[in-house]
Amino acid sequence: MLSRLSRRQLFAFGLASVGAWGMGRLAQAQGRIPQEPLLSARQSPFRRVASLTTLTADILYRLAPDRLVGIPASRLLEEDPRFQGLTRLGLGNQPNLEQLVALQPDWVVGASGFHEALAERLQELGIPTYLTRVDSWAALEETIATLAAALGADPDPLLRQYGSLLPQELPRVRPKTLLLVGTQPILSPNRQSWAGDLLERFGADNLTATLQSQGPFRGYVTLSAERILEANPEVLLVVNPEAADPLAFFRSRPFWNRLQAVQTGKVYGFDYYGLVNPGSLEKIRVACEQLARVLLKVG
Repeated sequence: MLSRLSRRQLFAFGLASVGAWGMGRLAQAQGRIPQEPLLSARQSPFRRVASLTTLTADILYRLAPDRLVGIPASRLLEEDPRFQGLTRLGLGNQPNLEQLVALQPDWVVGASGFHEALAERLQELGIPTYLTRVDSWAALEETIATLAAALGADPDPLLRQYGSLLPQELPRVRPKTLLLVGTQPILSPNRQSWAGDLLERFGADNLTATLQSQGPFRGYVTLSAERILEANPEVLLVVNPEAADPLAFFRSRPFWNRLQAVQTGKVYGFDYYGLVNPGSLEKIRVACEQLARVLLKVG
C-alpha cells in the first residue's frame, strides 16, 4: 500500500504530467527542451526507447513492443504482464539517471512540467528526449502520432481504436456536472485539463470549466464547501486517490446531503487513473465507458 505522503506526491506528479502545472514553469521548460524528435535529421527510427511515464510506456509498447527498454516503477505497469522483464527506472517522478543511461537508449520520453532537469542532463549526454503534455484528447492523439513517427510505426489503428470510445452523439440537455478531486484541498478541473476536456467530450456541462486557477495547478481550481453548495450539480463525480472508497470523506461533510446530486442518487466514484491522470490507454478506456454510462443516460 502507498503511504499517505506518497499518494499525495503521486497525485501532484500526475497533475504535472498531464499539463496541470503552472504555465510559467512550463513555458520556461519548453523553451529549453526540444519537443519534437527531429526525425528529419535521422536516417532510421529510434530502436531503444525508455519511457518515464506509464501512459507513454503503454503507447510505445502497443506501437512497437520490441523497442521499449525501460519503464517507470508503477503499480499500473507492475500489474500488466506485458511489461515483465523490462527495466524499472524508479518512480516516474524520480527516475534513476545512472540506470537510465546504462540502458543505452537512443530516445527518452518523459513528462513536460516534471522531467525538464533530467532531460537537460540527458541532452548534455547526447541522448534525445521528448516531453509530453497530455492535457486533452487532441494532445493524446498528437502524442500517439508523434511516438509512432519516431518509431516508424503506423498510428492509425490505435487512433481509430481509441477514437471510437468518444460518443458520436451528445445528450440534448447537458447535465450540470461537478468533478471533485482529492480532499486537502478539494480540486475541480477547468477546461485546461485532461479531465475537463474529457467531461466536455462526453456532453457534461462542467460547472468549473471556465474558472481560472489561482493555485499551482493551472488545470484545476480549489473549491470550498460554500462553492460546492453554490454549484449544486445534477451529477457529481468524485475522485480521491488517497482512499479506497472515494466517497467516504465527503459523506461526513455537513454540506453533502444538501446537494441535489446526492439527493437524487447521481453521485459516482471514479478511479484517479483514466479520468484525472490518463495513466494508460486501458485506464482511459475504462473511464470513457464509465462516463458514457453516467453522462449519456442522465435524464
